[in-house]
Amino acid sequence: MAEFRLPKNSRITKGQEHKASPEATRVKKFKIYRYDPDSGENPRYDTFEVDLDDCGPMVLDALIKIKGEQDSSLTFRRSCREGICGSCSMNIGGKNGLACTTAIEDVKGEVQITPLPHMDVIKDLVPDFTHFYAQYASIKPWLQTVTTTPSGKERLQSPQDREKLDGLYECILCACCSTSCPSYWWNSDKFLGPAILLQAYRWLADSRDEMTGERLDQLEDPFRLYRCHTIMNCANACPKGLSPAKAIAEVKKLAAERVL
Repeated sequence: MAEFRLPKNSRITKGQEHKASPEATRVKKFKIYRYDPDSGENPRYDTFEVDLDDCGPMVLDALIKIKGEQDSSLTFRRSCREGICGSCSMNIGGKNGLACTTAIEDVKGEVQITPLPHMDVIKDLVPDFTHFYAQYASIKPWLQTVTTTPSGKERLQSPQDREKLDGLYECILCACCSTSCPSYWWNSDKFLGPAILLQAYRWLADSRDEMTGERLDQLEDPFRLYRCHTIMNCANACPKGLSPAKAIAEVKKLAAERVL
């Protein structure tokens, strides 16, 4: 039987333990992935005990408390704290999500926190989004037209056409869906992934955009589009309740319809 193991310098080791105050009565353990490329050391898991009676209700509240009171070197992204910016996306208790909208009480037992899967790690819980953003830029995510803009007017859209964008424009590019997709893990160099394909369909579905053919030409490729196998992990992971799989199916439908 084949046995696969990580290289020695990638194996996760046991890290430090940080205890809560002896007076704390309601304690929760957080097992957090730590990696500092400048140290030359292996990644490790540090364990922090947090007094829930002196902490906000969300996982992000616990991370901020840990950084402020127990280990200032802990590194993670955050901004809006309202589930809008997508900065604090990470894997919490084995599921991708936003730390600011994931309640501590919803994670049973010890809370294990790691960076988003299958992304290079810059430090601790901070993944490298360079490739992800380059893929986003490749679909030209802006309104493209060839006709002259009406003088002194906006490009109008009916309420019915505007409704077609619901479930698409809400995407915050947190990458929770793409990094939960096995097809993206295996082919992220060529496959655009759920988040980017949902964004691509957002412009294909926009009645004001006039580059449908060019957009489909750019997407129609054995890898860029058709590596989606409808596993549906993307829909399960999306913190905004969107369905990238449905958007991808619509893109495939548009591509098929123009051939028939």
